Amino acid sequence: MPDQITQHLMMIRPVAFSKNKETSINNYFQFDTELTTALIQTKALQEFDDFVQKLRKVSIEVYVFEDTQDPSTPDSIFPNNWVSFHQNGSLILYPMFANNRRLERRSDLIDALGSDFKITEVFEDLLSFESHHKFLEGTGSLVLDRVNHIAYASYSDRTKREVILAFEKLTAYSVISFTAYQNVDGQRLPIYHTNVMMSIGDRFVLICAEAIDNLIERERVLASFINQSKEIILISEDQLNNYVGNMLQVKNKSGVCFLVMSTRAFQSLNAQQKQQLEKYGSLLHSNLTTIEMLGGGSARCMMAEIFLPTKES
Repeated sequence: MPDQITQHLMMIRPVAFSKNKETSINNYFQFDTELTTALIQTKALQEFDDFVQKLRKVSIEVYVFEDTQDPSTPDSIFPNNWVSFHQNGSLILYPMFANNRRLERRSDLIDALGSDFKITEVFEDLLSFESHHKFLEGTGSLVLDRVNHIAYASYSDRTKREVILAFEKLTAYSVISFTAYQNVDGQRLPIYHTNVMMSIGDRFVLICAEAIDNLIERERVLASFINQSKEIILISEDQLNNYVGNMLQVKNKSGVCFLVMSTRAFQSLNAQQKQQLEKYGSLLHSNLTTIEMLGGGSARCMMAEIFLPTKES
């Protein structure tokens, strides 16, 4: 049976983190700052290193790769958008909305992982959609129930129907699609990535259901979780805006589970939600203030799950 939780993560250590102007067009979680470029990088790097240290302290295996100065990739800290790794030894590369984000796809990282993991096939089939301005940004666009081969996808500029259909043909997944919204200057606009409003664990789902304005779509999504016997943990739109939906369940070398999130997200949870979540793992959080403010992403976005079989297995 496929695993839902991994003990191996890939993370990219930033060298020139900054607000990406190409993505802020439709990522409404990004904000400006008066901090200097140098101070932004210093703060982001410290947040990244502290986060990795906390993961490693509890024996979660993290493969850290250094970003490069050239080409300029201000969002490289979010690698889950350009690649997903699968238990059958395959990996999938994804079409990206921003031109400078397409430069994040690095074959040298794939080759490096090949030293420890069995990689049987690299699927580049979806990349041709970039020339047609159609996108699907990895496990940002797709929240995967790997056990049941169901993917959940919220339509946006980054998540297009044509690419979803191609993903279904490429994989054994069936995709449940909908549109989730957030308030932006008095308007209801699509949330840029599904993984900001939903996180799926082995026996639970944490979701901002009220962000799905269409009640038929909302009921279809919730019914799917009920059919999979997952506990549904609801969060508010205010909590969504504090990145509570952007958490990830992982495990360490001993199989002990953790729910990984930012400190901002942790502080937004109420006592009942924490109690619900603690049934599925210890709550591990780290301060990601600079990364969240300028990057518009949080803890889950920074972790690309590696489900590839190890060469030892």
